[in-house]
Amino acid sequence: MTVLVTGATGTVGRQVVHHLLERGGKVRALTRDPARAALPYGVEVVAGDLTDVAGLEAAFDGVTAVHLINFGVGYRPLANGRDIVALAERAGVGRATVLGGWQEGTLEPAVRASGLEWTFLQPTQFMANFVNDWGESLRTTGRVREPYGDRQSPPVDEHDIGAVAAAVLTQGGHGGRSYHLTGPEVLTARRMVAILTEATGRDLRFEELTPADLRHAEPVRHQTHR
Repeated sequence: MTVLVTGATGTVGRQVVHHLLERGGKVRALTRDPARAALPYGVEVVAGDLTDVAGLEAAFDGVTAVHLINFGVGYRPLANGRDIVALAERAGVGRATVLGGWQEGTLEPAVRASGLEWTFLQPTQFMANFVNDWGESLRTTGRVREPYGDRQSPPVDEHDIGAVAAAVLTQGGHGGRSYHLTGPEVLTARRMVAILTEATGRDLRFEELTPADLRHAEPVRHQTHR
């Protein structure tokens, strides 16, 4: 059984690869730059981009299951979902997981209409996003300055998302289902900073911005790492 992991060098993709290897599966990893993939020994790394189906025939050859992401460069939803699904079906892929982004593109409806045994994975906020958004500020100033300090969310660790994907891809029995993946606890931004204070022993603080403060602040760029 060969499983193709698309987005294999992303935050979640690496975890999917890791968990598939732990399960003893044969893993093929799709990435735009194999030379920089730095994936574990035993992973077959192939070059390719989901936005260019014409170059993916070899990547799908012999694959029995595939982990798909619904976006390309810049986290924009894929415009060629029907072509990707058609290629997977021609290659004999039987099972697919789809990691959703902020909005549906063309991939999800094409998967639903296909003969694949599909499962959608829809995580809430990724833990890695807080590292990227807060890391530098916490290291240099010990402060997180954002609005809405009491907003609530159950952030999920990418390791857990990868574990779910690997289980679905290798075990089956989840066809036609959509799973909303959350962490074990609903937290506020203010509480998360308090937890980091307890864990590090540093004097870390959350400083809430008002709407007026936010209008004069530099835009904060949020990313979803897949």
